[in-house]
Amino acid sequence: MCLMQAGLWAATQVSMDHPPTGFELGTLAGPAFARLRRSLGLAEEDYQAALGPGRPYLQFLSTSKSKASFFLSHDQRFFLKTLRSREVQALLTHLPRYVHHLQRHPHSLLARLLGVHSLRVARGKKVGEAEPSGPGRRGRRKGETLSPLTPYSCPQKYFIVMQSVFYPAGRISERYDIKGCEVSRWVEPAPEGSLLVLVLKDLNFQGKTINLGPQRSWFLRQMELDTAFLRELNVLDYSLLMAFQRLHEDERGPGSSLIFRTARSIRGAQSAEESGAQNRRLLPDAPNALHIVDGPEHRYFLGLVDLTTVYGLRKRLEQLWKTLRYPGRTFSTVSPACYARRLCQWAEAHTE
Repeated sequence: MCLMQAGLWAATQVSMDHPPTGFELGTLAGPAFARLRRSLGLAEEDYQAALGPGRPYLQFLSTSKSKASFFLSHDQRFFLKTLRSREVQALLTHLPRYVHHLQRHPHSLLARLLGVHSLRVARGKKVGEAEPSGPGRRGRRKGETLSPLTPYSCPQKYFIVMQSVFYPAGRISERYDIKGCEVSRWVEPAPEGSLLVLVLKDLNFQGKTINLGPQRSWFLRQMELDTAFLRELNVLDYSLLMAFQRLHEDERGPGSSLIFRTARSIRGAQSAEESGAQNRRLLPDAPNALHIVDGPEHRYFLGLVDLTTVYGLRKRLEQLWKTLRYPGRTFSTVSPACYARRLCQWAEAHTE
């Protein structure tokens, strides 16, 4: 993890007099992501500092069945996840349309992607140790010594950096990952009094609702807009992340910050008609406002994540297998149209 952190930090630097050794690193679609960060008001210095080696990343213990690794920056503002090469390819292919969608709908629930970086850690041998002979390898020549950081073949890692939906996390009491189905959608809750933070799933949410009050109509409309966009990209298996935080008395209602909230909410809109077409809302006066919706009594952290799974041959075969394996039950691998419709229906049924 230390090499990963040093590598990602180095990858964000524009220029370095003494680049670190021990790995190859890169930044993919750098100019496009830099523009995205600027549009969010994120200074490059803040982005680099959060990914920097000053303080260690926090490893995130996910209940996901994927083999991805998850991390949080030390301030928990940014979320990092490893990606497969095919996921990176899908993301970069869809990036121009993703940017365009955020321009059309500035208050979208889609996770704000901040950067994609590659990292290949070098492998080395102790000085004086011979490299074994064999197909594709060579023995050490007489008198030859190997540097401890001599690079050999090593799988390349890809990491995506995004704005964390669950930020700031200090008062969050419950966290959920919702896909709108039932197979493999239960997590055993942590024992009472445990310090373990778990992200629960659909079946854990049974019998509960989200009380958004007047914000409900905005939320349902935005879910329709965002899932329709993902359907057009032929994407499925994304999640609605959701967390709860009880509001204090002085946080309920618009309060004295109404003018400020109105100004930041309509920034960039040319007219009231354009603001309505973009489905804008009154943003809260809080960090990470794009992912926060305040109801009458609770603050909700909401965002759509995992936007890189394409409905190709692999997923079609998986759908066929699950249809035979789980007759009459709902599972995540369905067509993008069905997936989008089902998640919107879940949102409508569980909000008030």
